[in-house]
Amino acid sequence: MIKRSKLFGNKTRVTFCLPVDRPDGTVSVVGTFNDWVPGTHVMKPRRDGTRTVSVPLPPGCYQFRYLATDGVWLDDEHADAIGPSGSEIRL
Repeated sequence: MIKRSKLFGNKTRVTFCLPVDRPDGTVSVVGTFNDWVPGTHVMKPRRDGTRTVSVPLPPGCYQFRYLATDGVWLDDEHADAIGPSGSEIRL
């Protein structure tokens, strides 16, 4: 799931959210906003049974994917679109 919250100025806080147990292990959100570098935005477990990470982003179109332990790549079915480079969000 993806949540968007407007911040002061023109930025939007994008919160990426997955269940705490699927997929197993550590999960990072990687994409054009962090040069596809794993570990930059690691999802953290929350008390509500999810894990999340928030990223403040300026307006634009971004591609991203989730990268889990053992090199498992996942797209987000709640993204604005899913293209050849993975999930897409438009702000």
